[in-house]
Amino acid sequence: MRFKKMFAVLAASLMLGGALTGCGGGEKKQAAADDNSLVIYCPHPLAFINPLVEEFEKQSGVKVEVIAAGTGELLKRVESEKANPLGDIFWGGSLNTMKPKADLFENYTSVNEDHIQKAFKNTEGPMTRFTDIPSVIMVNTNLLGDVKVEGYEDLLNPALKGKIAFADPSKSSSSYEHLINMLYAMGNGDPDKGWDYVEKLCRNLDGKLLSGSSAVYKGVADGEYAVGLTFEEGGAKYVADGAPVKLIYMKEGVISKPDGIYIIKNAKHMENAKKFIDFITSKEAQSIITSQLHRRSVRDDVDAPVGLLPKDQIKIIDDNEQVVEKNKKAWLDKFKDIFTSVQ
Repeated sequence: MRFKKMFAVLAASLMLGGALTGCGGGEKKQAAADDNSLVIYCPHPLAFINPLVEEFEKQSGVKVEVIAAGTGELLKRVESEKANPLGDIFWGGSLNTMKPKADLFENYTSVNEDHIQKAFKNTEGPMTRFTDIPSVIMVNTNLLGDVKVEGYEDLLNPALKGKIAFADPSKSSSSYEHLINMLYAMGNGDPDKGWDYVEKLCRNLDGKLLSGSSAVYKGVADGEYAVGLTFEEGGAKYVADGAPVKLIYMKEGVISKPDGIYIIKNAKHMENAKKFIDFITSKEAQSIITSQLHRRSVRDDVDAPVGLLPKDQIKIIDDNEQVVEKNKKAWLDKFKDIFTSVQ
């Protein structure tokens, strides 16, 4: 089952549209709507997806098909399929990325909402939180040598020029969250004052902008880059496995945001989609997430993963969600202009 699922994911990543466009004719679409299955659009790596999907399949008897691609690419797909949704669940994507697209998703409150931490309650309707993810700097300790990296400012060191892994924030949730984080952290709470830092960082990227989140943490772990800007869980597994990597929580301040899971509006397998939301927010699944997958739970009865820095030891800062939502397009456009202009 895992091999078949991985094959479907890889095929879909290479030929987005291939795996699901087989539902072309009306009879086939009706059959898909009636069968005991679930189609999930997901930007997460296979190592994260598989244990949870397999456990859900075992418990529910539902057959799951996962279509994997970047958050931005999958969101465009959901938008293009509004009249005839081919996916049921969108699993992943930060709230700052997804809230402006809330009209693409169904209102649903999981049966586990009473055990969700207060900060992570679904107050909007479609926005179920399932993990808590700080932004971090991931370093390759073999490549870094004696170069000090404790925060954003240290990434301007000329010794790191061209050795920093950062994805295009218009294509990667983790990079977009880092852009927000650095604007607030380096602007001392005022994002307008953080752009001077962004320009300096772009110069030190030396023209290198990666295509997605996974390219960042893989690039650092594989020794292609000395440092990378990513989400905590992107590097946590490598740390747990003993790879020569370390996670740095920026001394200037860390924004820790929940990752979400969403039911696509008018999903053909609506009841199975609700079952999956309930499963992902259950104590059992959340315990798998912390013990095996190295992410922080959103529940109030599941301990933090072993080996990750307790949140009370991290300098946590906040953004202003209304400001972020209002300025998303302008900030992404400004980043693109800056990155292009300094090359």
